[in-house]
Amino acid sequence: MASFLSLARAIDILNDKIGRTVSWLALFMVLIQFIVVLLRYVFGIGSIFMQESIIYMHGLLFMLGSGYTLLHGGHVRVDIFYGDASERNQALVDFFGAIFLLLPVLILIFTYSWPYVWQSWEIREASKETSGIPYLYVLKSAIIAFCVLMALQGISMAIHSLAIICGCEHKAKEDGPGGI
Repeated sequence: MASFLSLARAIDILNDKIGRTVSWLALFMVLIQFIVVLLRYVFGIGSIFMQESIIYMHGLLFMLGSGYTLLHGGHVRVDIFYGDASERNQALVDFFGAIFLLLPVLILIFTYSWPYVWQSWEIREASKETSGIPYLYVLKSAIIAFCVLMALQGISMAIHSLAIICGCEHKAKEDGPGGI
C-alpha cells in the first residue's frame, strides 16, 4: 500500500503544481481583457488575436486546472448524505465514484475526442479569422490533457480512499480527497 500511496502523492503533487501554474491565466485573462477594452473604446483599435487569446486562456485554465480542483474537493458534489457520513463511508463513496463514474466517463471522453484532436493536428487547424491565433489544434489538445489529468487524479483519489478504508490513512480536512 505504501508504494501506491507514493504514486498517489506524486499525482497529487503533479496536479497541484499544474493547477497553481495555470491559475495565473486568470490574472492574464483579466489584464488582456482590460487592454482589449482600453484599445477598443479609447483608441478605436480591435485585436482578434488578443480576444481569442482570452478564450484560449479560459479553456486552458479550466481544462488543465480540473485535476487540481478535484484534488482540493472543489467540484460540485451532492452533500445530502456525504457531508454527514463517516470518514470511511465518504471514502467508499469516493472510491466507487472514481472507479465506476469518473474513470469510465473520462475514458469515453478520451475515446471520442482523440480522432477530433488528431484531425485538428493533422491539418494544423487555425482560427477562422485572418488575424486570429493559428494554433487551434493546441487548444483542442487540452481535451486530452483534461482526460489524463482527471484520470490520474481519479486514480489518486481511489488509492487514498482505499487507504482510508483500510485504516492506513486519514482524510485531510482542508485539502479535500488525497490532500497533500
